[in-house]
Amino acid sequence: MAHFALIDSGSIVRDVIVISNADCGGGDFPASEPIGQAYITGPHPDGLALEGTWLQTSYTGSFRLSFAGLGFSYDPAADVFLPPEATT
Repeated sequence: MAHFALIDSGSIVRDVIVISNADCGGGDFPASEPIGQAYITGPHPDGLALEGTWLQTSYTGSFRLSFAGLGFSYDPAADVFLPPEATT
């Protein structure tokens, strides 16, 4: 399964969803991210038709430092998700 976080304009995580690996092309991050993003934002019936900026997150923290939870922030310079208490 692949996890994607919805990032708002202030770089705060507002939602996290799970999609199948097949909907990410069956590959590994980072190649899987744009395929998953296209599926999430693509029109029905082939996509979920969800709006916004969706970034892949790792349940095990193997990339982007940690799993993105609600209220986490995304630091684009470091390309990591940070828990609320770690934000500045």
